[in-house]
Amino acid sequence: MEAGGLADSLLSGACVLFTLGMFSTGLSDLKHMRMTRSVDSVQFLPFLTTDVNNLSWLSYGALKGNWTLIAVNAVGAVLQTLYILVYLHYCHRKHAVLLQTATLLGVLVLGFGYFWLLVPDTETRLQQLGLFCSVFTISMYLSPLADLAKVIRTKSTQRLSFSLTIATLLTSASWTFYGFRLKDPYIVVPNLPGILTSFIRFWLFWKYPQEQDRNYQLLQT
Repeated sequence: MEAGGLADSLLSGACVLFTLGMFSTGLSDLKHMRMTRSVDSVQFLPFLTTDVNNLSWLSYGALKGNWTLIAVNAVGAVLQTLYILVYLHYCHRKHAVLLQTATLLGVLVLGFGYFWLLVPDTETRLQQLGLFCSVFTISMYLSPLADLAKVIRTKSTQRLSFSLTIATLLTSASWTFYGFRLKDPYIVVPNLPGILTSFIRFWLFWKYPQEQDRNYQLLQT
């Protein structure tokens, strides 16, 4: 195998491994919901937006003919749909959750209808769909900035997950390098904020250690 082909295979494998590892972090929420038979302290919106993001990138991968994108996002969509169904099962406010789901899925269906029916040129469709996926992914990576600001105000990192931060950094970095190899800016650009926010989180973990938070809480009790 040529060096270029080996590098592409390694990067592809890293993207699959790290991304599925990041998706699997939701299994802890799944276990919590099943054990407590409730959705207390579990946020629904990340499951829904990640599912829509997976389905969007799955369509982009299918249009581009990239099996790495197809495989990762197909598995991701299945996992997120599972999380959503379990959340719905244990949630008491089903109407609000179903309304959110129907609204976002309605937007997704309208978007797919536009891309597949009203944009006949394949190359134009690929560019516009890639742009949509990029903007959506960037908004997902930047959405937790409010939480980071709260961490700074409270000087506590208890609400942050160190394992998820590592998974996000590895996933974003692998997709960035993979996008460079493919010369695909729609893959490169949306993963750069993931790298940036991960380093910000690491800095916050260093500045406000969780052990220090626990000691502070003990002093307050």
